[in-house]
Amino acid sequence: MFNDITQPPPPLPTAALRTLSKGVSILSPLTRRGHGPGVILLVPDSDASTKIIEGVPSHLVKWAEEGYAVVEIQQQALQNNTKDALSQAIDALKRLETCTPKEKIGVVAYDPTCWSLAAETVNSVSEVAATVVYADIAQHNSIAVSRSPSIYHLAGKGSDRPLRSENLTVYYYPEVQSYTFAIPFQKTFHYGQEALSHTRSLTHLKKRMDGPWFDLELIWEEHTYYEFADRSVEHTMSTMVQEPYVNHVPTLTGGVGRASLTNFYAHNFIFNNSADTSLELTSRSIAIDRVIDEFIFTFTHDRELDWLLPGVPPTNLKVEVPFNAVVNIRGDRLYHEHISWDQGTVLRQLGLLPEYLPFPYALPDGMTPAPGKRIEYRVPVAGTDAADKLRDRNSVPSNQMFDFKIREV
Repeated sequence: MFNDITQPPPPLPTAALRTLSKGVSILSPLTRRGHGPGVILLVPDSDASTKIIEGVPSHLVKWAEEGYAVVEIQQQALQNNTKDALSQAIDALKRLETCTPKEKIGVVAYDPTCWSLAAETVNSVSEVAATVVYADIAQHNSIAVSRSPSIYHLAGKGSDRPLRSENLTVYYYPEVQSYTFAIPFQKTFHYGQEALSHTRSLTHLKKRMDGPWFDLELIWEEHTYYEFADRSVEHTMSTMVQEPYVNHVPTLTGGVGRASLTNFYAHNFIFNNSADTSLELTSRSIAIDRVIDEFIFTFTHDRELDWLLPGVPPTNLKVEVPFNAVVNIRGDRLYHEHISWDQGTVLRQLGLLPEYLPFPYALPDGMTPAPGKRIEYRVPVAGTDAADKLRDRNSVPSNQMFDFKIREV
């Protein structure tokens, strides 16, 4: 089903950027599939590049990793001759072998000035199936109307809810002050808000361009197969983009970037898990660019699992833990994993978390402990009941912790 681990995995694709003219560049898809539909990016002037800094890729790389053939047009090219720049971009996509299908093109304007310069010409191009525009909320009413279905990403305070009409969806980003939140490598870039807007852009474009579509579930299962079944660091990393990351939220373990994550997999994860480790899937949601799993992680604590229980010697006890995994997939490779679990239930099942702990604050009713006594609260953490109730909602009665009370000892 998956690549034979006795053979090395194929190398990651090389980002071979080609300059078409001053301010106009093209990049083929950076996926294992190697081909995809075309998207045109309208961006401020910069050094067109394929750089990745601290895990953040250039626009060219990000969209190419999503599986698109990408042409970037900078503002200087639009100001020089908008029609020529767009004509050159469309012609280049049509001639590019790795751009398939060629009937539908997406346009993403990361700068409202670029969109203003290009809108009239873009509206005359029949192949343009969808557009995306970034701007400030104050510019909302002055944004040139697109002939094709559009979304606006507007920076600044606005409605708390998206505005939707037949041909337009507007998203607001009150946490940021400028549309430049989506432009990497400068001080106003906001990683989290840009990532949110990017997912929304993907949803918009893929539906209207009919792709590119990938089997996200299969890609995630391939990755976990190499992690837990074949235990191959090299093949596990081959399922991930150039600069991926993993964040185990409760223990802050994992790795950011290919070198750090490879080291983590080799020395702290793939070969460190117990032999009887199993993952019992209880639910799975598949979105436009991610897989979200609920599962029960079962293992015998027969070794120091430093990614899960750093610094805790083996107890040789069996543990069952509800886990959540939010896995972002860029194109046909993983970009990141956000893995969470209840560390309290792990410690409770290992007998390392007391049932009661001192309560160090004043009580609302003014009660104070008697001389030589102290107030303790019952720690609201479940043991194996947490996993049982995830498996079967009726296995454990709900709300039993409502009866927990403080005590004086």
